Amino acid sequence: MSSPSKPFECRWRPSAILLVLYLTALGLALLSVALIDIAPGWRFLAWAACFAHALWVLPRYVLLSHRQAFLGLRRTEAGWALWRQGEGWLAVQLRPDSLALPWVVVLRFRIPGERFSRGLCIACDALPAEQHRRLRVQLKFSRRRWAAAE
Repeated sequence: MSSPSKPFECRWRPSAILLVLYLTALGLALLSVALIDIAPGWRFLAWAACFAHALWVLPRYVLLSHRQAFLGLRRTEAGWALWRQGEGWLAVQLRPDSLALPWVVVLRFRIPGERFSRGLCIACDALPAEQHRRLRVQLKFSRRRWAAAE
């Protein structure tokens, strides 16, 4: 299972669970801005920031419709790589704070040459159940999972 010669690959689809959670959080943020006592100009700025965040996050991380959305993960002898529609496979280094739970995988990674780490949420409904389980097993038990990409 953790043999470096046995490659692993999975590709996910948009998650309805993640969409509902994001829209609920956005709705609560907009409601809280509406209920607090602030000047109308600040209220407008807060609402604009919420909508700008939604315009950035929804296509890239929730609906997966943007060219820059990550849609797949694979492990080969060379290391881990993420798939983007616009760029193909990108070598990445997984971070130790990645989390694999039965209902969600929080994948933390860094692209070589970039300063900061990024994250992805892969909910249980984004992959078939067996593939989601295999992804969790790969993240927990694969050798050299935190090694830098080659």
